[in-house]
Amino acid sequence: MIKSERHEKILELITTENISTQSDLTLRLNQSGFNVTQATASRDLQEMRVTKVLLPDGTYKYAPSKDGDISFSDKLEKILNHCLVKVDYANNIVVLKTMSGAAQAVGYALDTFVWDEIVGTICGDDTIMIVVRNEKGAKQLCSRLAKYIQ
Repeated sequence: MIKSERHEKILELITTENISTQSDLTLRLNQSGFNVTQATASRDLQEMRVTKVLLPDGTYKYAPSKDGDISFSDKLEKILNHCLVKVDYANNIVVLKTMSGAAQAVGYALDTFVWDEIVGTICGDDTIMIVVRNEKGAKQLCSRLAKYIQ
C-alpha cells in the first residue's frame, strides 16, 4: 500500500480512536493491513504534523494538526517543483541549486521529508549542501530529486 493510503488510515485512526503512542498506532496499522514498523509510523506522524492533545482525563492522544492539512507533503513537493534548478553530487555530498532566495524553503522541505539517507542540510541563498551517509545514498537522492526539476 502506498504512503498516501497509510496517511489516510492514520488520520482515520487518530480521529476515531484514542491512540496515544507510536506502538499503539503501529499495532492498529498492522491490524488494518498496513505492514509498518514503529520507525515508519514515527516518520508518518512527523510528515503529517500530527500533535498530541490533552484529554479531559489528563491523558494524551494523537490528533491531526490544527490546520487539518493532510496534503502538507504535496505542498512541499510543489516547493521542490517550483524552486529546484539543478542536482549534483560528489562522494557523499549532494549539492542543489535553487532559484535565487529559495534555498531555505527547499532545505526546509527536505528536512521535513525525513529521508533516512540525509544526515543534514546547509542552505545559502540559492545553494544547498546535503551531507548523505554514503555515495550510494547520494546517487539515489540525486535521482529522487531530479524528478522535481522542471
